[in-house]
Amino acid sequence: MSTDKARIDALLKKVDDLVVVLHDVQEDLRQVSASLKSLAVQQITQPVAAPPPLSLSQSSTVAGAPRAPERSKALEDIKTIFPDELENLLSFEEKDDYIIIKPRQFLGSDNFSKIASAVRQAGGEYVSAGKGSHFRVPKKNA
Repeated sequence: MSTDKARIDALLKKVDDLVVVLHDVQEDLRQVSASLKSLAVQQITQPVAAPPPLSLSQSSTVAGAPRAPERSKALEDIKTIFPDELENLLSFEEKDDYIIIKPRQFLGSDNFSKIASAVRQAGGEYVSAGKGSHFRVPKKNA
């Protein structure tokens, strides 16, 4: 009888482990779903704009002339795109070409959507990688 109890306890432990994994998968799917919904709404509500016409100075650049340097986005510049209540939910890390933004806690769909929208407006994206999921914003403006 004690071996049956040990087997049952082992099975219960496995079931508990599976529940935890499934919960993590559910949260990742919820975040991806919110991001996709936000993208869809943004594409529907924003008309496609034609590129601005080139000015005379832009259209007649001299070969070999120095170009204006690309502006690099600093970590502090990226932090300013978020309201304080959202910024406090995030951690920021500067890499060579990107600013990496990771949640410090579960964001919920509303906060995730707001953050995803702000990151996209800054030229960034969401990288879905399970527990390593994060937002990233390139430092260089194109």
